[in-house]
Amino acid sequence: MAHSFKLLLVACCVCFTMWGAMPTSQAETVGKPNVVIVITDDQGYGDLSCHGNPVLKTPNLDALHGESVRLKDYHVSPTCSPTRAALLTGHWTNRTGVWHTIMGRSMIRENEVLVSQIFKDAGYATGMFGKWHLGDNYPFRPEDRGFTEVLRHGGGGVGQTPDYWDNAYFDGSYWHNSKPVPVKGFCTDVFFDYAKRFIKAQKKAGKPFLAYISTNAPHGPMHAPPKFAKPYEKKFSTGQAHFYGMIANIDWNVGKLRSFLKDEGLADNTIFIFTTDNGSSSGWRTFNAGMRAGKGSEYDGGHRVPFFVHWPKGKLTGGRDVEPITAHVDVVPTLIDLCGINAPKGVKFDGRSITPLFFNQGGQWPDRILVTDSQRVKDPIKWRKSSVMTSQWRLINGKQLYDIKTDPGQKTDVAKDHPQVVARLTKFYDAWWDELTPTFKQDTAIYLGHPAENPARLTSHDWITTGSTPWNQAHIRNATTGQRNTGFWNVKIVEDGEYEFRLRRWPEEVDTAIDAPLPAGEPVPGTRAFRTTPGKKISPTKARLTVGDKSVEAPVKPGAKEVVFKLKLKAGKTRLAGLFTGEGKTFHGTYFVYVKRLED
Repeated sequence: MAHSFKLLLVACCVCFTMWGAMPTSQAETVGKPNVVIVITDDQGYGDLSCHGNPVLKTPNLDALHGESVRLKDYHVSPTCSPTRAALLTGHWTNRTGVWHTIMGRSMIRENEVLVSQIFKDAGYATGMFGKWHLGDNYPFRPEDRGFTEVLRHGGGGVGQTPDYWDNAYFDGSYWHNSKPVPVKGFCTDVFFDYAKRFIKAQKKAGKPFLAYISTNAPHGPMHAPPKFAKPYEKKFSTGQAHFYGMIANIDWNVGKLRSFLKDEGLADNTIFIFTTDNGSSSGWRTFNAGMRAGKGSEYDGGHRVPFFVHWPKGKLTGGRDVEPITAHVDVVPTLIDLCGINAPKGVKFDGRSITPLFFNQGGQWPDRILVTDSQRVKDPIKWRKSSVMTSQWRLINGKQLYDIKTDPGQKTDVAKDHPQVVARLTKFYDAWWDELTPTFKQDTAIYLGHPAENPARLTSHDWITTGSTPWNQAHIRNATTGQRNTGFWNVKIVEDGEYEFRLRRWPEEVDTAIDAPLPAGEPVPGTRAFRTTPGKKISPTKARLTVGDKSVEAPVKPGAKEVVFKLKLKAGKTRLAGLFTGEGKTFHGTYFVYVKRLED
């Protein structure tokens, strides 16, 4: 099975080579194009007025749609981190180590070569603005993976546990090239503004650029500038109105960015891409373009999303549709092709260049098979929430079969009528799974003591656990208890030496005692912000640190802000865990641990 799958990959690589000549000459003719990728969070295919949404107004995205080449059957993963991993590498997300959004399974493996590094090596300036969600520590951060300019929030969204404390969509602080900086304004506006600054600087320097603008909107909690939410408030709940308001704000920002590129004389030779990371989280019940289900689902509503590409000098204009099935794994090889740059040596993409489809030169385009799934577990499970797809068929969870051409809403299971189709798709999936299975044991590990991040700031967002993960700051404020609410980190001790561990309930920027309560933070427009949860008082009496086979304890003194341990450690991979305990055997995980290698 695995051998047949490898043969299929070889065939894909052959096709990639065959189709590569035309777009390379295209790039040579117009000069190196710039690239702008705008990817939004939790906005589905139906969350656009150009796709028929009867409520939402997106005039600027509608205009882009009307001028672009559109992928009509484009698929991603059903949730955010997995989509980003595949989009940026050209590899199946499960191959990259990213099959969840928390629990240490959202950190992209070191061996993956990202599009940022590929373009940096080709002489491009590379900028990343907004949501990363592929690791907040070295060596997983965007600045560690080829991006030369970065402004990002922490974790998977503003106000999540790794984010700067008390961030809530308006104002706050974000990490600018590894350092937290205060900002003013709504998060989406800030990310687009920094992207425009980056683009302007590259124009002045005469350097081509790749700008990756990845908004956390319209992911919940639902907060939008009031003027954008107001048109929807009479018809919808506060949450739904602000969900649409966030999309309206994205639309406004896309319009402003396109005008900016035109005014700067950059629009004609910029490949402008708009897409989203998964199906709609909140809008699909109102309008879903005829599809079934939403975010997280194995049905098309969970992973078929918009993809528009516009490049006037490259002749990617005119409002044309590409009908054959495509996916996130195709983006990197296609951009390499369009820009005429070198592919990384020794890397075989799971996707393929779809450039021939862009230029109506697909010829005998093969009947491809693609796979997407939603694991969201500690370790992948075969067939879990999976869809094996061709342009006509969807095999769901290895059992249900739908003819998407005649039944786009996936209402009628026809598996019994087409056993040969089920067998073909099952055979592909079995080979796909067998080929990926050995990689599942390649756990990522946060580096401790590396010069690029010393001290390292570990958060409970990345605990490896089968219980509940405190992934947002409301969880930290609530101080959930019990053994199921604790976990460990996989870490790599960079070199032998003495290491200092500071175990904390609150992050450094809070500067509050472990046992102290915390007042609720200020509300913002829309639904309840994470920071508006009051911080509970707790009464721990003892702290425990475990690193590998070493375990040490110390009392938690009343009013102490942290408990500090120093250990001499040998280099290598191991596990790290911290725990606060009190009377009655209550457990509180150490939500934040700061680890520093001390000088000899």
